[in-house]
Parts: sequence; structure tokens; C-alpha cells
Amino acid sequence: MSRRLVFLLVSTLALLLVAPAYGNSLGPPWEHNNRIVPEEGCSCHGAGGSPSSEVILSISGVPRAYVADETYNFTISLIHASYTTGGYMIWDYGSGTFTPGDGSKVVANSSGALSHDAPGNDWLIEWTAPSEDVGDIHFSLAGNAVDGSGLPDAGDHWTTLSFTVSAPGTATPDADPSLRTISVGDYDSLFGQKSDEQIEAEKQAEMADQYFTQGNLYFWTTLSILIVAAVIQGEFYERRFGGGPPHLDMKLAVPQGIRRGVVTLGLAIGFGWAVDSELPWGYTLVIAMCMLWGIYGVYRTVIQARAVAQPMDMV
Repeated sequence: MSRRLVFLLVSTLALLLVAPAYGNSLGPPWEHNNRIVPEEGCSCHGAGGSPSSEVILSISGVPRAYVADETYNFTISLIHASYTTGGYMIWDYGSGTFTPGDGSKVVANSSGALSHDAPGNDWLIEWTAPSEDVGDIHFSLAGNAVDGSGLPDAGDHWTTLSFTVSAPGTATPDADPSLRTISVGDYDSLFGQKSDEQIEAEKQAEMADQYFTQGNLYFWTTLSILIVAAVIQGEFYERRFGGGPPHLDMKLAVPQGIRRGVVTLGLAIGFGWAVDSELPWGYTLVIAMCMLWGIYGVYRTVIQARAVAQPMDMV
């Protein structure tokens, strides 16, 4: 195979791989999944193909009601707490006429929709109302904030915005339409940002709380294990060197066993409730240890009642 042929094959493959990312950086396609992008959104981006509340998409300069043949300046803004660039597409369903500004272009095969021509976060465009009253005009706008990887991956965040401009004379116009802004998104995720000092303080507090929680967990769990081990060791030494458990007369063993059994049953029910209701582990551990102690108490009552009576027990 000649070097020229190898070069052509490699170049063609590289172009095929780069083309999707390059094409989207110059504006999205008009349709995706047999639906237009302003309605469908940038569903090939993001996690699960769903819109995200982390991106704020807004458009300002929108009148409440249009005036026939009037030109309005729209500013489309795309904001994300971490990402600084992205793209958009807007369409008025062919009712008026869009004029692209810097960084925007007319979308091919779209009946006049506009999209970004270069990644950014603010685009100034013009919209001219129809020359006559055509009723309310509906707009669809999609915006996509990208992570800069150059690929339509799960790191991107997009959303859509639909709005309506009323027909002439059906709504009170604003004194200054440029001040009216329509937006969608979670403002808390953006304007709730904190300083580096606050973030570090919260991080340290979270670490301290985690150490405290883990320390308590290990301490009380270890203590519980030691108590259980001590009880088992006591049982072993009692049987091996102490001659076994002391005798308990049936007249005392029966009521004692009933009392301990009832208490243990109540603790077992409480333990099941604690697990089902997801109580904090500390409360659950205490109930579990009390339940085990109750079970051990019933066990001791039984083995003492079965123990052979010694002469001292007859006194």
C-alpha cells in the first residue's frame, strides 16, 4: 500500500471522527430524532438525554405584544456555574424574520431559525415581527452548555425554553422591552456560589463530622464486640473451672423466664422497627445490644433451671 493511500485513509478517518464535534461547535443540526432541535433540545448531549436545571437559559428584549413590522433586539444568554461556553438554536415557526448577529447564523433547511456559529455564552440577534397581525407567535429556544471536551458527552448540560409573544393590542406593552427577560434554570445553583474560604470551611467541617461519626461507629462497635466476647469468655470459664451455672428453682425460673422473654420480644420488635425506619446507627446499636442482652438473660434462666441442684441450693 502506497504512503499516499495510507495518508488519504488516515486523513479521511480523522475527518469522520472530528466532523461531529466540529459540526456542532459551528451550530447543531436542524433535526434530531426526527424532531427539530429547538423543541427536542440537545438530547445527544448530557446524562440520559434529559434537560438539566444546572444551566440557565435566558432571552431578554422580548416584548409582551409585538408591533407589526417592528424590529426587536434579543439577547440570548447561557450560564452555567462551571462551563463558560455553549450554543443555542431559536425558531419562531416562520412567523417573523430573524437576523443573525456576531457568532450566529441562519440554520440551513429551517425556515429561518438561528443558531450559534461559534461557541459562546451571549448572542445578540434581531427579530422583525410580521408585517401584519398573525395572532400570537410562539418561540422555541434550546441552549447547551458544554464541558469543552469537544464531544457530545454526559458532561454537557442543556435545556429548552418556550415562550409566546402576544398579538398586537392584546397585552400592555412594556415601556422598555429590552428590560424584559424570560429564563429557565435553577438560580440557586448559580447565585448560591460560595467563596473559596467558605467552601474550604465547609469541607473541613464535613471531614471533622465524618471523623467524629466514624470514630463513634468504630468505638461503640468495638465496645459491643468486647462485651459479647467477655460474656462468652465468662461462660467458658464458668463451665470449665466453675462447675457450670448455679441452679435456679423452677418456681423462680418460670416467672423470671417469662419476664425476660417478654422484654426480649419487645426489644426484637423495636430492633426490627429501627432497621425498617432507618434510625441512626447509634440508636439501632443500643437496641440491638439490649436485645442480645435480653436473649442472653433468657438463655441464662433456662440453663440455670436445668442445672443440677447442689446441696447448698437446698438450704
